[in-house]
Amino acid sequence: MSSIAGRVLLAASRAARTFGGVLDNFGATLEVAKHTERLVPSTRFVAVDGVAPDVSENASFVAPSASVIGDVNMGKRSSIWYGATVRGDVNKIRIGENTSIGDRAVVHVAKIHADFEVSIGDNVTIGPCAVIHACKLCDDVMVGASAQILDGCIVESSSIISPGALVTSGTKVSGGQLWGGSPAKKIRDLTEDEKAYIGLTASEQSKLAQMHAFENSKGYEQIAAENDDYEDEQLRDVDFFQPKEWKDRDDILGQGHPGYIFNSTLTHPEEGLKLLKKRLKAEEARKVAEADGKEAM
Repeated sequence: MSSIAGRVLLAASRAARTFGGVLDNFGATLEVAKHTERLVPSTRFVAVDGVAPDVSENASFVAPSASVIGDVNMGKRSSIWYGATVRGDVNKIRIGENTSIGDRAVVHVAKIHADFEVSIGDNVTIGPCAVIHACKLCDDVMVGASAQILDGCIVESSSIISPGALVTSGTKVSGGQLWGGSPAKKIRDLTEDEKAYIGLTASEQSKLAQMHAFENSKGYEQIAAENDDYEDEQLRDVDFFQPKEWKDRDDILGQGHPGYIFNSTLTHPEEGLKLLKKRLKAEEARKVAEADGKEAM
């Protein structure tokens, strides 16, 4: 009887699968605009008119979700963070050394109304969501989060643009000054400590970028192995055999890294006995504690 039931079930499953295929094909014929799913290509580095980005081999980090497009040149120890767009499609973008473009920031150029490229010097820190459009930033400049610097602007060295500021087209920011507001105006001169802070921030961003670059370079297998090691460290009982770095020459079973099969109660029953004794001991201690608590009441 069991064999007959199995055959009936197998035949029914085949019939259902065939009927489902017929329905799928019939639905496809009714579609007005046919849709084909495609894998989305990477947009981290994109060439425009045959010109591809030129990123230094010693650059600290370009995030997987960043987009570097067209005629872009980036120097050593510089970084472009998550979601940022550097688009040199109609003009050039030059980024110096030890400079960082923050998360979701936009760097773009101009060609239609005026011919402005983007020049960003060394030790420049551009905050998240900032807009750098067809302008020049000299060395040692800090641009705050969501600030906008527009066409034809020049920001001289050792200057800070405060978060949310709007530096309108053609404005010149003199060196050693703090600008803010919308439209942005000079607030005051920077102190020597603030000028030193600009360079320190750029160096810290470069170090942080190197760490992110290392983590993002890991493959799936390495990440999975690290996750397994972390869980093993959290869950492994100190009384169990601990993992070791060297290869065990006595491992004739070929079961690999100690900790997955070696320490199980299936292959080592004595480990199960140890665990049972430990649980019984803990249970006795709990009962004694409860008894002592009742006597105290």
